[in-house]
Amino acid sequence: MRKTFQLQVEGKHPDRLLEAIKHEIRKYIKRERRRELPEGSDFWDFDCKFGAAQESAEVIHLSAITGLIDGVVKEGGKQFYIEILAKPGKRKPRPEGEQGAAADSEEE
Repeated sequence: MRKTFQLQVEGKHPDRLLEAIKHEIRKYIKRERRRELPEGSDFWDFDCKFGAAQESAEVIHLSAITGLIDGVVKEGGKQFYIEILAKPGKRKPRPEGEQGAAADSEEE
């Protein structure tokens, strides 16, 4: 998803428009996570960028999107650009020391 969202549209209440934008973003993420994983990957990871315009977009974490959108609204911004691209991810195994420590604390 690469899209510039307008926050002020003629004839639409700003609060309802904001909720519709957030819903569209959440719906896209859920749809991407439902896709079949490629062989050898464990989960879908996301590369995200956010900014006032496409040229000024900066890399962010997926969990920061909602807070950044709310920040733009509080500042009175008219639009924002968001880019969310799905990529397959592979989990790294835990080091031996961490697995043993977790098992020991459960036994006590």
